[in-house]
Amino acid sequence: MTNRRNFLKNAALLTAGTLLAGKSSFANAATAAPSVHNSMAAGKKIGLQIYSLQGELYKDTPARMQELKKMGYTDLELAGYSKDGKIGGVDMMEFKKMAEDAGLKITSSHVNPPTGEFTKESKASILEFWKKAADDHVKLGCELLIQPMMPKCESYDDAAIICEIFNESGKIIKAAGLPFGYHNHNMEFQRVMTEEEKKKKYSFWEHPGTQIYDLFLKETDPSLVFFELDVYWTVMGQNDPVEYMQKHKDRIKALHIKDRSLFGKSGMMNFEAIFNQMYENGIKYYFVELEPMHTGMTQFEGVKQCADYLLSKPFVK
Repeated sequence: MTNRRNFLKNAALLTAGTLLAGKSSFANAATAAPSVHNSMAAGKKIGLQIYSLQGELYKDTPARMQELKKMGYTDLELAGYSKDGKIGGVDMMEFKKMAEDAGLKITSSHVNPPTGEFTKESKASILEFWKKAADDHVKLGCELLIQPMMPKCESYDDAAIICEIFNESGKIIKAAGLPFGYHNHNMEFQRVMTEEEKKKKYSFWEHPGTQIYDLFLKETDPSLVFFELDVYWTVMGQNDPVEYMQKHKDRIKALHIKDRSLFGKSGMMNFEAIFNQMYENGIKYYFVELEPMHTGMTQFEGVKQCADYLLSKPFVK
């Protein structure tokens, strides 16, 4: 992690692509007037990563699903899958029925294999895990299956074995009928160096080595691994999500739409530019994600404000 001084220095360089949010980024995320809200919301599809809801979702899951539908959400991205076939402790087929009864579609799911150490020794158990996970998610009717956390990666060699296992995992999941994707945080924008690079001297302004995310893009097979770009964590990694979408139109197939907290409050995220590029690229999947709130506001209140923000914006189609 960079220190605060370096982050602010580098963030200043991102104004053209991401941080120059303009008036739209500072817009209030409060609920729009009903007439405006209803007219602009018509036909919009908004996905939600259920991690955003924390334990609140499971207090009365059927009723809470109905609440999400009323807020304007149409699709869900799951979190909390376990190999015993449950989602957050709920039988996965019961969870599917609750969602469908509320008019919500389970489109995607975040699933981590049982270990974060990707090695030649752990490869077999990781691949075996994905066989069952893929079969379960086919039953759920998912369209995407995504690994959301980076395995331990401190070197080029670590990145190489991770990409090898990603490719093999992609083969297994593809054979089951699903595409396999990877979701980033900010750690993927750290750099690793070759042994030769480590021997050189660098000036203050140079950035030696290669970002881990770029290695993942380069060394994974496009036919087996796609990427779900988390736009907020990309900015926190001192990179421009719009630029990444422009450079990797064939690899980035889904987005996490996220801000530091409630949408439009931080001034850090140029959502209009992000959505415009998303539509230009033909990306049809995006999911709202909200980290745990520490303001006295419930998670459900937070995700409602995020939905209201998106439903009120003309750049969200």
